[in-house]
Amino acid sequence: MASSDPPLRYDLEVGANGRLEVAVPLPVGSHVTVLIVEKPSEDFADLVAAAESSTAFWDHPFDDEDWNAA
Repeated sequence: MASSDPPLRYDLEVGANGRLEVAVPLPVGSHVTVLIVEKPSEDFADLVAAAESSTAFWDHPFDDEDWNAA
C-alpha cells in the first residue's frame, strides 16, 4: 500500500480483554499506524453526510452575480 492509497477503515467491536482482531491486505512485516477512536453513541450520519457533500451547488454564475452585487 503506497502512501498515496486511501486509508483503510474498519468498524470493529472490542472483544474480551480489550482485544481487536482484523485481517488487513498488507504484507507480513509491514509497519502501520493505528488510531483508535471510540464511535459516539449518538448517530450523526446525516451531519457527516452534509459535511462531506460537495459545495458545487453554490458554484454557478447566477449565484455569484447576485452575491457579488449584494
